[in-house]
Amino acid sequence: MIGKKITILTVTAFISLAACSSTKPIQLPELVISANSNKTIETADSLHRNRHYYATYTTINDLLNTKLDLKFDWDSAFVMGKAVLKFKPYFYATDSLTLSAKGFRLNEVALVKGTTKLPLKYTYDGKHIFIQLDKTYKRDEEYSIAVDYVAMPNKLVVKGSDAITQDKGLYFINNDGKEPNKPKQIWSQGETEANSCWFPTIDGPQEKHTQEITLTVDKEYLTLSNGLMISSTANADGTRTDVWKQDKLHSTYLTMIAIGDFAVTKDKWRNIEVNYYVEPEYAKYAKLIFGNTPEMIEFYSKKLGVDYAWDKYSQIVVRDFVSGAMENTTATVHYDKLQMTDREYLDETHEDIICHELLHHWFGDLVTAESWPNLPLNESFATYGEYLWYEYKYGRAEADIKSQMDMMAYLSSKEDASKNLIRFDVDDREKMFDLVSYQKGGRVLHMLRKYVGDDAFYAALKLYLTEHRFSTAEIHDLRMAFEKVTGEDLNWFFNQWFMAAGHPEVSIATTYNEANKQVEINVAQLQNLSNAPIYKLPIDVDFYSNGKVERKRIIINQASQKFIFSFDKKPELVNFDAEKMLLGLKRETKTREDWVNQFNMAPLFMDKVEALSYLEYYSSFEDVQAVIKKALTDKIWGIRIFALQNLASVPQSAREQFYPMVVNAAKTDEKSYVRASALATLSEVYKSKDNKSVYTEMLKDKSPMVEESAKLLLQK
Repeated sequence: MIGKKITILTVTAFISLAACSSTKPIQLPELVISANSNKTIETADSLHRNRHYYATYTTINDLLNTKLDLKFDWDSAFVMGKAVLKFKPYFYATDSLTLSAKGFRLNEVALVKGTTKLPLKYTYDGKHIFIQLDKTYKRDEEYSIAVDYVAMPNKLVVKGSDAITQDKGLYFINNDGKEPNKPKQIWSQGETEANSCWFPTIDGPQEKHTQEITLTVDKEYLTLSNGLMISSTANADGTRTDVWKQDKLHSTYLTMIAIGDFAVTKDKWRNIEVNYYVEPEYAKYAKLIFGNTPEMIEFYSKKLGVDYAWDKYSQIVVRDFVSGAMENTTATVHYDKLQMTDREYLDETHEDIICHELLHHWFGDLVTAESWPNLPLNESFATYGEYLWYEYKYGRAEADIKSQMDMMAYLSSKEDASKNLIRFDVDDREKMFDLVSYQKGGRVLHMLRKYVGDDAFYAALKLYLTEHRFSTAEIHDLRMAFEKVTGEDLNWFFNQWFMAAGHPEVSIATTYNEANKQVEINVAQLQNLSNAPIYKLPIDVDFYSNGKVERKRIIINQASQKFIFSFDKKPELVNFDAEKMLLGLKRETKTREDWVNQFNMAPLFMDKVEALSYLEYYSSFEDVQAVIKKALTDKIWGIRIFALQNLASVPQSAREQFYPMVVNAAKTDEKSYVRASALATLSEVYKSKDNKSVYTEMLKDKSPMVEESAKLLLQK
């Protein structure tokens, strides 16, 4: 899942303890679902939860298969359902069953015996059905329960948040048809535990089942669900009945349905169907928006060493979705911002959302976190999957821009610094959907990759995915996969990054001792040790000397350390954390000349951003102005934006030399973010000049964002 995204006009630079980056506002899911019943039921271990230890839900009965036959009353927003659920005891013999079913009207609860049904005794508290079985079943005995019910999601008392507005599981959009510009739709949203608002089930990520869903709808509507459509039958009353079958195990929260007037654009990956469902007027843009999907599937399949495991992959855009997107198995749902024209696509492709949800089909769907405290096994990987795709498709600089924005979003939140990645003490599962599980977790995986190396990283992921395929896992399963591959005990890494809160705060001072011909690097860890450990930090340091670059790895594992290296003369540059992979805050002491050299010599996006951030304080010097001039035409668009923002620090007397470059950037830069940022720079840094002709010209820009920026500036 990913929360709704706020589009940015520019990339804002800032320094926090001299950790420099670009940032964007990011809104992440914070679902709120009505609490479980206080009764002891098999979907939760209430004793542990009262102690603020969020245990994996205890499995008493194992749900094997769900069969649903659903019809819909648009006027009342009711679901008329018939469910047949197949179970067996997980291990211990049992004579009872508890189902999650929120706000139902129950017509029948019965044991299925061949072609007959045996009514069963049950009680219902509005959230759970407590069923007394006809006998005690042993673990090798299967049984099936039939439930005839009416689900009334619109009558539920629901909660919500800024990111997830409601939690009622099934949504009737414009069901009375009174909104003329909005289509009638029905769609579901199950995560975390809301699917039990429209069919009886066992909630929780630990429960996996196969399913068959029959949907009877008006003939003008299309349907979508998990798996493949195995039949579609026209009925005499003007309805149509579609049957969808998902015959591979997946978690109950990943079950979905969608109904409405959609145009389907067909694509494929290998021999697997890949489809895009959008409103008819956007059909001509579907390939533009989603067209990279087959290449993404191929990339992830090869990179992870595990082929896409499912029968199809569909993506559907719905109205009024309660989040940004959801990775329902084989059928991802997107919010309506992904319905774009070709002009809107110039400013925001939403490709990060598309690849995020796709990667969940390995991390989250194929292998599912066994409990909500282990959610980073789903969301951290999906977030890092964005990095991997951008690195492959657009180059490392583009991936690093995204990654650094993610890191700074996390670092800017003081509240999140106090949270572990894996949080067994969380008191509400919805609190797991935050900057820690997403942004911090993605960066932690990046550090793990940089530590063990690419070959070991992907070999470990392949092992993890293969060992836990169509099942669940917890954080220790991931650690053990890496240990099996590398032969190294990695408890130190997982304990400090996954099981502890916070991040390192590091100061670095580099000097050259001319007498001893030695480079001295003094490093201190400054983080608050009351809620963060002394970290073990393997860090690469690059030494630029005599036209060569020599890399050395140091291990920081104390509060204060000195590292000494012999060099016949002072290196032109000592680049600490040469891979720029460290998650944390750092304060680095260097001369102006050092920072100029870092911008000119070091290759990475963050090398240059760090240099520009520090050099902002030396903007009156000619060598720094030369760096800014160079940065304004850098091949990395994020650097060009950073340079535009640095112009505000240049003395008034020296700004004139940059004016033609800013005008040119506003008119011709290939990136709309840069053009918009250049317009902002003209209005703020060069406000004494007559820029009206530039603004007027940019009213014709292809980018809606640039056009709107120019319009606003002309109205000033």
